[in-house]
Amino acid sequence: MAVAPLIFALLGDSPPGRGFLIDFSVALGFVGLSMIGLQFALVARFQSAAAPFGEDAVVQFHRQISYVATLFMLAHPALLLVQDISLIALFNPVTAPWRARFAVTSTICVLAIMITSIWRRRLRMRYEVWQGLHMLLSIASALFALAHIELVGHYVDTPWKRVLWVVMTAAFVGLIVWVRLVRPLRRLGRPWEVEQVTAERGATTTISLRPVGHDGFTFEPGQFGWITVGRSPFALTQHPFSFSSSAEADGRVQMSIRALGDFTSSVADLRPGTRAYLDGPHGVFSPDRNEGPGFVLIAGGVGISPVMSMLRTFADRDDRRPCHLFYASRTLEDTTFLEELRELQRRLDLTLVLVLEIPPRDWTGERGRIDQAVLGRWLPERYLRMQFFICGPPPMLDAMESTLAELGVPAAHVHTERFVFV
Repeated sequence: MAVAPLIFALLGDSPPGRGFLIDFSVALGFVGLSMIGLQFALVARFQSAAAPFGEDAVVQFHRQISYVATLFMLAHPALLLVQDISLIALFNPVTAPWRARFAVTSTICVLAIMITSIWRRRLRMRYEVWQGLHMLLSIASALFALAHIELVGHYVDTPWKRVLWVVMTAAFVGLIVWVRLVRPLRRLGRPWEVEQVTAERGATTTISLRPVGHDGFTFEPGQFGWITVGRSPFALTQHPFSFSSSAEADGRVQMSIRALGDFTSSVADLRPGTRAYLDGPHGVFSPDRNEGPGFVLIAGGVGISPVMSMLRTFADRDDRRPCHLFYASRTLEDTTFLEELRELQRRLDLTLVLVLEIPPRDWTGERGRIDQAVLGRWLPERYLRMQFFICGPPPMLDAMESTLAELGVPAAHVHTERFVFV
């Protein structure tokens, strides 16, 4: 799909006197623009498209392929200058023709997207500000690039080429309309409201949401949704959180959110009755999609939320398959859901292994971090047949994937959830 524009852009007669480098630079520009346009499809949350990989994997691919698209777009003007240094006059914003101004502006928008995404924390930019800026700059970059192609005219100078470009442009605009208009309109007709706000251990708050005027939706344990609270569903900013409630609940859902940033720190101040909108369910991080004779659950910090959804669902279903939960926490006081986990040990075939970074003086359990030694002491003999679910900070996920590979766990049995969207 990324190289599709070349099929019609390079057919027919090329303008005379251009040379290989110019045509090659144009080809790279076309491919870069096509790849930028495809990014809107990658992040449009089409569940059927994301299902084979998981939405977190699709987002990681979106981040990685954007580097390649940016290099292609930068190579376009760079090769033009190699071919003819006099073309540097096209970069003068005062004297350059509008086709060149649009190209330069599009490139500046792409660079701004990359800078604000890579160095958001260093720039002390709030997530909500970044998300809105990211969307606006992405749309502007694509529109300015399309305007540049239209004004150059060399590759849209025949009726059939123009039709193909109109179709591609319509598809791009259609994606924007779908994401920013159609989906919010659908959510507008299916509101939710905050029913209860509960303080948990470890600076975590659980919000219970009930559907208003509709039956809600069903989800699989371990899935997540995007939530907008106290704002219109058309707001630029939405936040992804795992469901922590049982999938067998009666339409209501719960999200357990740890105070880690601007929005998450304000969740504890929410009041019952606050209007909310949910986009979901999303994700494939679920035992319902990865059946096995037993499960090994590895959680760190707030990564316990989707794991709680799994365990609560198992309890409601009276599912007695063995579960081994390795739960890393900084202190015993920070261990979210500790009391309920001990209660679930009586209802399920659950082995709970707490690993504390700073344990109390009389602590006799595991300490430090979850590593190969800890897993080796507690994993059952038949662990290679079990399904592994890991959720936590990115360094923990990386370490666990390497450790499980060293233990011989098949890659197809290892499932991770990475909430790193920036």
